Amino acid sequence: MTVPNTLYYRKAMAADVAAVLKLIRSAFRGEESRAGWTTEADLIADDRIDQESLLGKIERSDGMVLLAHDHAGKLAACCEISRQDGQDGYLGLLAVDPLRQISGIGKKLLTEAEVIAKEKLGASKLEIRVIWTRDSLIEWYTRRGYSNTGRAEPFPYDQLVNGKALRDDLYFIIMKKELESSAL
Repeated sequence: MTVPNTLYYRKAMAADVAAVLKLIRSAFRGEESRAGWTTEADLIADDRIDQESLLGKIERSDGMVLLAHDHAGKLAACCEISRQDGQDGYLGLLAVDPLRQISGIGKKLLTEAEVIAKEKLGASKLEIRVIWTRDSLIEWYTRRGYSNTGRAEPFPYDQLVNGKALRDDLYFIIMKKELESSAL
């Protein structure tokens, strides 16, 4: 039997915090994240985000946390989309269940997030931040039309959640994509 590869999208609500927090943490940090390719476990040993910060992202008026559920209703992926200055949008916290990475879920979620950013938030560009050492992730975004802006941002060592960085040379590179009508 073939399992449908359809995703269903919706905006996260306050009641979703626990499930989304678990997904984000499993995709990025800790031993569970090592099952996928997006792990940051060798760079940072913390919880990535706390409940209060996630709830703030869910409830903000100029953005949302977008959820992707599979055909059985199981949470498969999420990301944050929000407005920045001018016509720019921001995409962050793109997380896919580590056991389901490389299945195309992340690519589908990113495409949906780009549509929502353009149509609902009025963004003409999306900006992302990626830790400079994450070559495979940078390449993944590059294949999806994002380019390195040449700008960098310091890593927020003072904002780690229940943990520590395992390196002292981390920073973010900033990537951007123009959201053209043809991409929709």
